[in-house]
This record gives sequence, structure tokens and C-alpha cells, in this order.
Amino acid sequence: MKTDWNGLWERVTREFACGADSVHGPSHWRRVERNGLLVAAQSGAVEEVVRLFAVFHDARREHDGWDDTHGARGAEYALSLRGVLYDLSDAYFELLHYACTWHTHGRLSDDPTIGTCWDADRLDLGRVGMQPAPEYMSTARAREIAAYDSVAQYLRKTGQSFAPPV
Repeated sequence: MKTDWNGLWERVTREFACGADSVHGPSHWRRVERNGLLVAAQSGAVEEVVRLFAVFHDARREHDGWDDTHGARGAEYALSLRGVLYDLSDAYFELLHYACTWHTHGRLSDDPTIGTCWDADRLDLGRVGMQPAPEYMSTARAREIAAYDSVAQYLRKTGQSFAPPV
């Protein structure tokens, strides 16, 4: 089964409890996707897992405040749509499930896919007035980007451009 990206995004966005304007909502998910693919180009992460993480990691938040179990709920939501709007091997799904479940717990990971997922989310901390810090990044590319304070500054100052898939 080929992933129905448009259908997936439409469904998850429609079912998101916090609404389109949430600081943890669809615009954040798109930036996490962009960040993840930018990091994955160097980290060796599984890009499909990174893209799925972007849409599911905050999809089951109940509010924008502290919500310690939203990642686990997002992982279970991802499970409920597996085989419906996307498919992954068991091994890749384990990575997605773990990355979603534990993404807010301040960990680092040596696994390139999990680390890329977590870094992609942390690289978007500017949306809540925080600067990403290199020491909280799992991958070399994310540490490099964090040293520039934002993805936009990194791209501008390094003369790079990046357009994620639609």
C-alpha cells in the first residue's frame, strides 16, 4: 500500500482536538516534516517514518498545555490508521511508535530515525519562544542547525534551500 499523504493529513487535521491554530497543530507538523527531511538527508533516517512522526506526534493532544501522555496517544492513533491510510513494516512501525511515545521526555537517541524525529520537533521550539540547543539534539545535522538558532537562519546563512515534498 502506498501512503495516501493527502488523505492522511486531511483526516488527522480534521480529527485534531486543539484546532488549526494550535501551537501544536498542523502548521507545526509541517515544519517538523520539513525539519525532519532536512536532517534525514544527512542522518540516514527512514524518511517515511520521519514524515509519519511529523503528523502523528502531537495529533492526539487534548490541549496546548502540559500533556505528558499525548505522544503515547499519538502512537496508538498511528496504529489505528496503519493499513488504512499508510503501511509500514513492523520494524519501521516500532520506530514510529517509540518516537511518538517518548518525544517529549527530553531524551537523545543513537538511532538515526528516532533521533531525527525528536530533533525535527525540537528544531521548531522557536514557535513557543525557545531556541533549540545543540546539546539537546541527537544528530550532527540538527546540532549544526541549532547552532544557527533556527532552520530559516541555517538555510539563509549557509546558502541552502530546501523544499519538502507535498
